[in-house]
Amino acid sequence: MIAIPLNLELIAPLFLFLSLILPLVFFFYSSLFNNKGAAPTKQTVTIPKSYPLIGSYFALKRTGNRRIQWLSDIVQISPANTFTFHRPLGRLQVFTGNPANVEHILKTRFSNYQKGYSVTSTLSDFLGTGIFNTDGNTWKFQRQVASHEFNTKSLRKFVEHVVDAELSDRLIPIMASAAQQDQTLDFQDILQRFAFDNICKIAFGFDAEYLTSSAERSKFAVAYEEAIEISSKRFRELSPLVWKVKRALNIGSEKRCRMAVREVHEFAKNIVREKKRELKEKESLESVDMLSRFLSSGHSDEDFVTDIVISFILAGKDTTSAALTWFFWLLSKYPRVEKEIVKEIMEKSEAPVYDEVKHMVYTHAALCESMRLYPPVPMDTKEAVEDDVLPDGTVVKKGSLVTYHVYAMGRLESIWGEDWAEFKPERWLQKVESGNWKFVPKDSFTYPVFQAGPRMCLGKDMAFMQMQSVVAAILRRFAVVPTVAEGVELNFISFLSAQMEGGFPVKIIEKETSN
Repeated sequence: MIAIPLNLELIAPLFLFLSLILPLVFFFYSSLFNNKGAAPTKQTVTIPKSYPLIGSYFALKRTGNRRIQWLSDIVQISPANTFTFHRPLGRLQVFTGNPANVEHILKTRFSNYQKGYSVTSTLSDFLGTGIFNTDGNTWKFQRQVASHEFNTKSLRKFVEHVVDAELSDRLIPIMASAAQQDQTLDFQDILQRFAFDNICKIAFGFDAEYLTSSAERSKFAVAYEEAIEISSKRFRELSPLVWKVKRALNIGSEKRCRMAVREVHEFAKNIVREKKRELKEKESLESVDMLSRFLSSGHSDEDFVTDIVISFILAGKDTTSAALTWFFWLLSKYPRVEKEIVKEIMEKSEAPVYDEVKHMVYTHAALCESMRLYPPVPMDTKEAVEDDVLPDGTVVKKGSLVTYHVYAMGRLESIWGEDWAEFKPERWLQKVESGNWKFVPKDSFTYPVFQAGPRMCLGKDMAFMQMQSVVAAILRRFAVVPTVAEGVELNFISFLSAQMEGGFPVKIIEKETSN
């Protein structure tokens, strides 16, 4: 009861000043920009002008839900594929698609480019001090703990079992039913639900039943999704003061965020407490999910294990589903590629076990190519601890934000050639003497879809195993046919991870033979 009045007392003078000045500034500049017509196209894009107080904020705001593409276009036309964006109140943010800069940020000067206060404070309500929202020794310790578990064969086997069960018991029957009834599915929603069930089982040992008709399935999942969306939209505000004032007053979206975060954390902590009670009674846990592994290895602090497991759910929930959504969209536009993938699938046994799918070289290359064009995490931002100069000569001031633009990097002609816009798995492959394909990986600083350097994604191999299993199980039996009107381009958006705006409506066609 005392905390909110104290917070208001501290921020009231500043808020009063901003409430008088910023509306005038907002009105002036919004009028100026509103008179300029439609948002810029790629042909007309230029590096935006900066204005007093508000920087280039309104140029960015004008792009609406195409900010990722707009920033990508600017990166592509900028010298050395790097430019400095002027944020409100004098804050600077460097955007780059230059692989040398990416290596500098993620490896060479790793200690100088942290998550930083801007990011961690914005997401701390939701992610706490979990591995994706922390720096320094806290991050290093969590990384060591998680790395040990990810490298165990037993966890890999557990993940295989979870994915196979979710495929055979839920996803495939839903698709078969849709095919039989000629039903249109939002395939993005289906894949998100599938991924959420999987990651909850892997992280908590809990079945969210999000891909079933259970009446109780959505409570935790919906709260999680709302917390992600509102937390990510904080980054788009004119100033962090906007959402912080709303949070202090407990109004609007921040009130909903508080309720969603409370739901997620209470749910997670209840599972932690149940597991701890079970461990105390039995001295060991029969389940092999991530939470059970952390607790069994002596990491019993409730907040620590809750934060780290919630972070892993974030990592696994939308990233694989986003990658698969755009993958199936691209297959519909490139039937030649789909034919090659189906041919490869049919050469393997029907059981989508890891030992089979890991040898699906062409499918693996097609997934990499899809994520080049539509990365699950299109941008990642760090904060400079000290002044620095990037390899291309860009000056970075202490406290500045530095963003490497993964989406833009997948579109650079200097990296991928003149045919960069083509969905072409062969750019990842090489023919060997036997006539078979050999996968040729790209440098992780050129293709930082899974990050690079010390923060390289621990779940990369697990993600490919899941995606290849899904692709094999679906394309062996079904064709996924988008119902989007001819010529319509679907829009790529992001809330911490990528989405297809408005969903992905499809018809499911069952093939005449699945043998």
